Order: sequence, then C-alpha cells, then structure tokens
Amino acid sequence: MLDRVVAGSVPPKHHIVHRDGVGALLVEHCVTRKGFDGAYSILYHQKRPHLARAVPAAHGWAAPVAADPSLPLARRHFRTQDMPRRGGPPVDARTPLLFNRDVEIGVAFPTEPDPVYVIDADADEIVFVLEGTGTLVTPFGSLRYGPLDYLCVPKGVMHRFIPDAGVPQWWQHTSCLGGVGLIPKWRNDVGQLRMDAPYSHRDFRRPVFDGPVDEGIREVVVRRGGAWHGFAYDPDHPPLDAVGWDGTVYPWAFPMLAFQPRAGLVHLPPDWHGTFAARGALICSFVPRVVDFHPSAIPCPYPHSSVDCDEFLFYCEGNFTSRRGVDRGSVSFHPYGIPHGPHPGAYEASIGTVRTDEVAVMIDTFEPLVPTAAALSVDDPAYHDSFR
Repeated sequence: MLDRVVAGSVPPKHHIVHRDGVGALLVEHCVTRKGFDGAYSILYHQKRPHLARAVPAAHGWAAPVAADPSLPLARRHFRTQDMPRRGGPPVDARTPLLFNRDVEIGVAFPTEPDPVYVIDADADEIVFVLEGTGTLVTPFGSLRYGPLDYLCVPKGVMHRFIPDAGVPQWWQHTSCLGGVGLIPKWRNDVGQLRMDAPYSHRDFRRPVFDGPVDEGIREVVVRRGGAWHGFAYDPDHPPLDAVGWDGTVYPWAFPMLAFQPRAGLVHLPPDWHGTFAARGALICSFVPRVVDFHPSAIPCPYPHSSVDCDEFLFYCEGNFTSRRGVDRGSVSFHPYGIPHGPHPGAYEASIGTVRTDEVAVMIDTFEPLVPTAAALSVDDPAYHDSFR
C-alpha cells in the first residue's frame, strides 16, 4: 500500500513459533489482499482473534438509497453546510450523498467516540477531515488526525475513531468498494515513490504502535454487503492485544497540503491533481498553487464535456474563482451528458492571474453517481441556471 513497516515484537521469520516474555505462544494473524497474492500484514496477538461470538449489531451507518430514479439531469449544488448536524459516534454519523457501485460519498459531523470497534469488509475508507482533531485507534497503533488530513482505513481493519472532546468535527468520507491506493504511475519498479511524484513517502504518517491496549471495549460491528453484523469478545479478551506487526497493509494519514501541485504553460487537466486511485474513480486534491504561465494563458478551467466522468467537488477553503454561490462545505455535482465549466465572467476574469488559493477535494467517477434524499434536501434549485 505505502511501504513495509515493522513495529513491536515479531519473530525472525513468518509462520514460526513466537512467544512472549513468559513463554506463552503468540497467535499469528494474517491480513491479506487479493486472497493471498497481494499486499499483506501479519499481527501477533496474545489471544486468538477469531473467538468473538455473534451478537446483534447496535451500530452502523445507513446504506445509501437512491432518492428518485426519474431525477432530471442537471448540474447541482448541495450545501452540506446547511445540513442538520445530528452528531453521535462516527460509526453512526455518516450521511451518504452520492453513490454508485464503486464509491459511496458523504459527510459526517461526529460528536463522540465510537463505542464499538468497526470493521468495514466492503470498502477501503478515505476520510477527509475538513474540521476536527482526534485519534484513529487500530491494532496497528494510534494515528492522530487534524484539519485537511486524509485518513485511509483499509478494508477489514478493526478500528475506532476518537474525536477530541469539545472539538467540532466535519468530515467528507468516501467508501471505495473496489479498493484505493496511490496512483501506480508514481511508483518505480521496486514500489518506491518516484522523485517526480506529487508526494513522497515522508509526507505520509503511519500508526504509532502502542503495544497491547485494553480500552474496555469488547464489541465489534462488521459491515458486509451493506448490512451490519455484531460480535463480542469475552470480558478477558481485549481485541487490541497485538504485541507487534509487520507488513504493508495498515491505516495511514496524508496531509492534503503536502500534495505538490503542478503548473504548466497552459491549463493542465484534472488528472494532474490526482492523489488516490480507486476502482472507477480518481480522488484529486486542489491546493494553493501558481497557475499557467503562457503570456496569453486562461488559468480558469475550460468548459468541457467529459462524457465518461461524473464530477464531485467538495469545497474546503479559499477563493473559488470558477464558481459563484459556493462556500466552505459546498458540493458541486456535474454529471456527464451535459457540458460544465466556470460561471459567467470567471473565464475572462482569470486572464492575467498568477496563482490560486482554493482548496477542494474532487472525485471523478466513470459510472454515474446517484443522489440520495439527504443530498437533495440541501440542493440549490437555482444552481443549474446560474451558468446562463
């Protein structure tokens, strides 16, 4: 995924005896991708990790549901800043906005820690933190997060989020049902990030391994096929009992402002802002940057008919020069089939500018995105005709 990490106590070779300081046999736990042919990590537990009994699932975010199959084709503006902030723990706080068979995109305003451990067996999760600080806790260790961080939780990894008390949280989340990772073209033939990549290995934060931890929580909820299933460990079995691990599958954080933007003689297409690649989707980061330097360049994005891509944009900070009426937390949704581009006047006004300070997350998808009722509840009805 990123690179290999070794933390805590591990034996000199995998699949051999490993004992703790008093001679008790530790249990090897392989977390694999693509069956046993892909990336993997190996955790070493004090107790067998597969002893949880089935119980009712008391937590879990709602599956996305299409709002209206006959919805007219239109450019849309969803004002997430106007949504009710229902709060609760992250596992319950997610509100889906758009989805297809590859991604589920939404927002969340959590207000308290997860009371259970969570395993998403359906998707790799990318959580983008617009506001908030806190800690992501996993068997691989703890990972602090803050504003404008991306957090990746790989599919199948047990975790829970602990927002800092009293700190408002505002997240944009993307469930990547076919997996997510760094863009392959930015790796060399040994997997190292290339020198011309828009980020380096140093930009990413790995978990800080804490050793065996008992938070007093024994319940786990698992999402599989869009449904939630509950499990519980015995009172003497803390789930975070790993003494060490070794591998390439683990959660990580990437600060968005560490992305290294490109500038060209003329306007570069959105691919150059590509940050993470998912099945059927490209997640892009727009960060402050100098703009095109041809004497006659038009820095504002040109109108385009990208007939193979729907476009989602989550506006974060700065001056959004190509759009009017959008604000921090706005989502623009431009479906393929109709051209889209800047608002009137923005194209002309951009001539002669030398930099932009906008910060936004963009997701282009190859399959059409379907809005939910929650998205339409904050839909700006005047947005489509505002381009006239």
